[in-house]
Amino acid sequence: MASPTFLSFLILATILTHPSTPPTSIPGGPSPDSLRSWHDLLGAEPHVAGSDGDRAVIENIAKEFRSLGLETEVWTFQPLLARPVRASLSIVGEDPAVGVDSTGRRRRGVFSLALSERELLDDPATRHPDLDWGWNAYSGSGEVEANVVYANYGRLEDFAKLRELGVDCTGKIVLARYGGNYRGYKVRFAQEAGAAGVVMFLDPGDYGDDRGPTWPQGGWANETCIQRGSIATLGYKGDPLTPFVAARGDAERLDPSEVDLPRIPVQPIGYAAANRIMAGMTGMSVEEAGLEDWAGGLDVPYRLGGDRLRLRLEVEQERVILPTANVFGVLPGSESQEELVIVGCHHDAWGFGAADPLAGTIVLMETAKMCADAAKAGWRPRRSIMFAAWGAEEFGIIGSSEWVESEHDRLRDHAVAFINLDMAAMGTRFGAAATPSLADAVLAAAETVPDAGDPDRTVAEVWADQTEPPRIGELGGGSDHVGFVCHVGVPSIKLTARGSEGVAYHSNYDTLAWYRSTVGEGYEGALMLSRICAALVEDLADSAIPPLDPGAYADAMERVLVRLRQQVADGGLGDQDLEPLASAIAATAEAVRRASVALEDVPEDREVAVSDALMRFDRAWIDAEGLPGRPWYRNLYVSSDRDSGYGSMVFPGLFEAVRDRDAPALAQAVLRYRTLLGRIADAAEEIVRAARPTK
Repeated sequence: MASPTFLSFLILATILTHPSTPPTSIPGGPSPDSLRSWHDLLGAEPHVAGSDGDRAVIENIAKEFRSLGLETEVWTFQPLLARPVRASLSIVGEDPAVGVDSTGRRRRGVFSLALSERELLDDPATRHPDLDWGWNAYSGSGEVEANVVYANYGRLEDFAKLRELGVDCTGKIVLARYGGNYRGYKVRFAQEAGAAGVVMFLDPGDYGDDRGPTWPQGGWANETCIQRGSIATLGYKGDPLTPFVAARGDAERLDPSEVDLPRIPVQPIGYAAANRIMAGMTGMSVEEAGLEDWAGGLDVPYRLGGDRLRLRLEVEQERVILPTANVFGVLPGSESQEELVIVGCHHDAWGFGAADPLAGTIVLMETAKMCADAAKAGWRPRRSIMFAAWGAEEFGIIGSSEWVESEHDRLRDHAVAFINLDMAAMGTRFGAAATPSLADAVLAAAETVPDAGDPDRTVAEVWADQTEPPRIGELGGGSDHVGFVCHVGVPSIKLTARGSEGVAYHSNYDTLAWYRSTVGEGYEGALMLSRICAALVEDLADSAIPPLDPGAYADAMERVLVRLRQQVADGGLGDQDLEPLASAIAATAEAVRRASVALEDVPEDREVAVSDALMRFDRAWIDAEGLPGRPWYRNLYVSSDRDSGYGSMVFPGLFEAVRDRDAPALAQAVLRYRTLLGRIADAAEEIVRAARPTK
């Protein structure tokens, strides 16, 4: 999800210089039996946000938090969600693929294409009556019959290539494969190109039988596997009707008809259905068009279009305000109780959700149990620890965003950090993305935990031993850290463990049986992440000074300048004067490095003042005006990529202008960032003054 931007040597340098800080106050450790029990409890039935299954999961999490002795709150909210009513997709037209009559003549006919996964004897959960057919939340409703245009991954550059080739999407149904960007942008770009509908499929070359054995023989997507998911692409996260305010009670809501949700019908399918569609297309092949990389793993030639094949697509959905909830369990701090370390993962799913989200939710619950057990044994951290199970994430990161909007001032003043565990334990290969100031804390925690794949060495040792040393990535979009980072500026971490051979993402096959067969019965990755999460929580909640390093931004800013110069030149904007920005970056990098040095030996009587200054530092990247066209996104250091959704963009105000080749916008952004960098330097100097007050 996130684009890595930290230099690899940062890992090696930190391992060599940072003292190991093994957790001493949280005794014992996670248990595979306990993780399995959490999985059984939360993955017993489908639980789409707003459904009966969702309510059952909310009640179970609240009950478990209470049983652990945590202060528990069920925080209800009422967002605009979507519900499928009916859908159909058929091949219509005169075509050999349609069929022949008894005399052997071609006949006009209709082939209905499957919109749901086949039920499996080997996985009885796939026969659960509450499972839905494949659908994309917030699709427009309507019926359309039209020819088809294939648009590869449906990225901005893919539609630009179609225009260059003279392929017109107007009035057509666009066929696009998953991957490359957030599914909602495939729909937005198709709609902007004049398409009348969109059909999306999992390509076997990316997700299916080209990768290996498919479910239930293996873990990869079989020919009927369908990826569900939201397709909203608003300029803000959270409830579509209440930007900037929480969707609770009598909150003032926008008129749904005025919200920029999709207008055209959209339907996801499996690759057997996609193969049938592509087989009937007769237009130019992608090879003839010079687009060899547009070919995937279907068993037929990939073609851009053609006049013979027509599809009939019908989608009806309702958009309705429904209640759901976040669930919080809090372990109060002993000294600075108002200060918060937040650990979170969403609880809603598109089906059973054994992988997404529960591969992370079980780590959340196990970490909460470990901390609660430590508290029963007498431990009380300095700061409060909040365990958060977010609702309605799958519809647009709604639950966490609504809470961030509601608690904006509290988070701005008192939140130390947020740790996100969404879909975390999917293998044994550790990875992380983080706000730069928290990179050191992640690496320190990794020094204390045995590696899941090589238990005789620590995670940090294995991590640093790779052929290509891994990097801590920048945080992008697509999960619950977005509100914390992009809207409020709370330093955040996303922990992951990857490497399992397969995918059941957002499908009816995301079951406990699939997870245990594909990821493993032993929960090794979840055990590793629970230990790392506990070590991080202790460091963040109980250290006299939170482990935040402002100096980590220095290298990041200097890399930004190198990349910006190159992209300005490549984009034909070479006459832009970047020297004033370069001078501001150099001065700010020096200031944040001085702040790091000042943190090396802080007198005990200055610890509170330094802690306060550190928490204000990351907030200095927040600008009340937000990004151009996206005022909800207020962090000028990093945001989710405007045109892909999942990726990250560092210094987005600058690079969006470069991407648009907009010289006046770039000049304005340079002025804005020079002012911003002055604020960052001032915030760094505040840390220095707090640590070394003048006499």
